[in-house]
Parts: sequence; structure tokens; C-alpha cells
Amino acid sequence: MDNFHGFGLAAPLNVALAKLGFARPTPIQAQAIPPLMTGRDLVGIAQTGTGKTAAFALPILNRLVTDRRPAPRGGARVLILAPTRELASQIAQSFRDLSDRLSLKIAVVFGGVPHGAQIRALQAGLDVLVATPGRLLDHLDAGVARLGAVEFLVLDEVDQMLDLGFIKPIRRIVRELPRKRQNLFFSATMPADIRALAGELLHDPIEVAVTPAAKTADRVEHSVIFVDTAKKRDMLVELFDDATMSRVLVFTRTKRGADRVAKALDEAGVDAAAIHGNKSQGQRERALGAFKDGKTRVLVATDIAARGIDIDSVTHVVNFELPEVAEAYVHRIGRTARAGAGGRAISFCDHEERDLLRAIERLTRLNLPKTDRRGAAGPKPAPTLRRAAVTASPAPAPKRPHHVPHRDNRSGGAVAGNPRPAHRQRGFRPARRAPGA
Repeated sequence: MDNFHGFGLAAPLNVALAKLGFARPTPIQAQAIPPLMTGRDLVGIAQTGTGKTAAFALPILNRLVTDRRPAPRGGARVLILAPTRELASQIAQSFRDLSDRLSLKIAVVFGGVPHGAQIRALQAGLDVLVATPGRLLDHLDAGVARLGAVEFLVLDEVDQMLDLGFIKPIRRIVRELPRKRQNLFFSATMPADIRALAGELLHDPIEVAVTPAAKTADRVEHSVIFVDTAKKRDMLVELFDDATMSRVLVFTRTKRGADRVAKALDEAGVDAAAIHGNKSQGQRERALGAFKDGKTRVLVATDIAARGIDIDSVTHVVNFELPEVAEAYVHRIGRTARAGAGGRAISFCDHEERDLLRAIERLTRLNLPKTDRRGAAGPKPAPTLRRAAVTASPAPAPKRPHHVPHRDNRSGGAVAGNPRPAHRQRGFRPARRAPGA
């Protein structure tokens, strides 16, 4: 469909779309909006950055506009569950932007902040509630939240919620919902366990899928630098001699590692901040705001904390440590090359990470350009980055890890696992685990 007018949306929504500069629907919007407008349940396979929030927000808002009724006290007409605070906040803001001047009651509920304002919002009644599962369970247990009037249930980034151990909280929340409701289920991947959950929760769903990660990666220049772990921080500082690295996301596996890398960059005169699950909500918002405003050159993040970071002008993504789940590589590099721009992805690889690199190359069907900088002494020119394309149909994703670190479901956060031991022998490959928040 060439424009949004063909969907039959209410006039205020078309006005909001024009104001926001949305002219043409993205592929996920073109495929998802028509069946959702008819009331169908839906499974959407799509990654962050595809426009999927508007794909489910527009049909939901259309229903709220055309079927006006009082917001239920203690509950909401629409419940959206998201894995992280940042993503929940981003979804709520998208709903506010699209419902400008409609006077809808929209609130976000997540851990890391006081309960008071959330309790007052729930007691007054909401049209749209966006929540992380842990904090919503707190309000359910306290008798503050009542979900018997929910008309729409949206589960976003389901693969990430399962990685965080939210399967039991999700099932508990669903038991509080009315049986008659419309269900929307979005995930970047659809392995067997997620498909089984969809089978439990959805009724005769239509399935839509888009693979924009390949298009994004076509505009990304990839490079791998072989470097010993002990030399990675020096190598990272050296990279920032390149002035084109003006807005950079650096990924680490652990929260502690993110703090150490941010501190090392600061000490070297490179403005940096860390964002992860152990930071307070205020700290996370300030760090993200400074990065968006260009006041901070580098944001160091764990994979989970980076979900929901949607910034168009990231010039580089640096994988300080390769992800233990190969699919996370595609998510990481998708943070650059947005909005039609190009971008660069630079990955550091120690000899103990060679298996992880091979898994990434199998998944993406790429032979990533490599530079050997092991034992390098003194500054050298930055590696030549050659363009590599990802095919539109990636190889099957690796099996989901058997072990998931202990999670604090009640706070909506995650408790980090122990960092990789430094004494691990060459060739030994531990069981994969979900990256720390």
C-alpha cells in the first residue's frame, strides 16, 4: 500500500501520521494493519527498527477512537508487555505521539522507580498500559491492578522476554485477562518454544514476517579485529582517534564490563556512559538522553539494556566482546545504518571467541573481513572496512541456551550471571547463557 489512507484509519490518526512525517507504511505495517483492523490475532516476526510499534498501535488506537468508553478503574483497555524499561517507555511515547489530542490515558509501569505514581495512574483507569512483567505482577499481588477489562494484549520482543525468564510471569498475567480479547505477538525470531507459547495464547492467528535486518546490514561495513582480551581497552581507545566515530555504541556481555569500559574511555578523554540493568532508571534516562543529544560520544551497553534504544545517527557499533548468542550480532549492528544512512560495525575477537565468530558467520552467511592486531604495539591506522551483505534469509538460529541466569522477575530486571572465567582453556566452550541486562 502506497499510503496510510487506504487502511481506513480514523481522521485524527491520519492527521497525526502526517504531522509525524509518516508518508508510506513499512512492510510490517502494510502486512499487519489490515488483518488487525478486522480483529484477527496476529504473530509478527520482525525486529526493532521495522516500524512494528506503529503496526500494532494504529489499529489499536483506531478501535479506541471509534469505540469510546470509560477507561476501567484499576486497569486498562490495552495491555502491552515489553522486556525492558527503555522499550516500554519508547512504546508508550509512540502511542502518545500517534494519539495526539485524543485525550487518551496512557501510562508506563516498570521497576526501578517508586510505586506511587503508577498506583495513582492505575486507580484512575487507563486506555493503554505498557508494562514490564515483574512490576505489573507487583501491582497485581497488591490488588492495585485489575485486568478483567483488557481488550487487547500485545507481547513485544517475546524472544527477549523468554531469555529474561519471564515465561511464568506472562502466564500468570494472562490468567487475569478475559478470554475474549485480541492478541498480538511480536518476536524477532520464532523458535519452537516461542511458537508453542503463541499456540497457547493466540486464536487462529495470521502470521506476517519481514526480514529488514538484511537490508540494514547491506549498508553496514563489517570488520573483525583479532586482539587479545588484555589489549582490547587500549585498542578501543586507539579507534577513537578516528573523528568519524562521532556517535558510537559499544557492546559488552556483562554489566561490570560495561562500567569498566566506560571508565577506561573517560580516563582516556573520550566522553562515555554505561547503561545496564543495575543502573537506576534516572541514570539510564540521563545517559541515553546525553547520547541522543550528542553530549556523550559513546554509550556502552549490554544487549538487554540496548533493547529499545532507537537512535538514527549512530555512526559505529563496536562489539567489545562478541555475543554468546550469534543472533545478537544482527540486533547489535542494526543499531547503526538506520533511516537510510550507512554505518560501521567493528568487532574485537580474542582467540577464545573464535567459536562465537564462526557461529555469527554461519548465521549471517558472511565471511567477515578480518585484521590481525594481536600484540600490536603503538598506534596503527584503523582497519580497512569492506562492505559485506547479509542474505535476506539467514540460516536457522542456534538453539536457545539451556541455562538462564537467575532473574528478578518482580523488579522487571535481570540479575547478571558470573563473567566468563579468565582461566578458560583454548577449545573449551561453555554452555551459552543470556547476556546480562
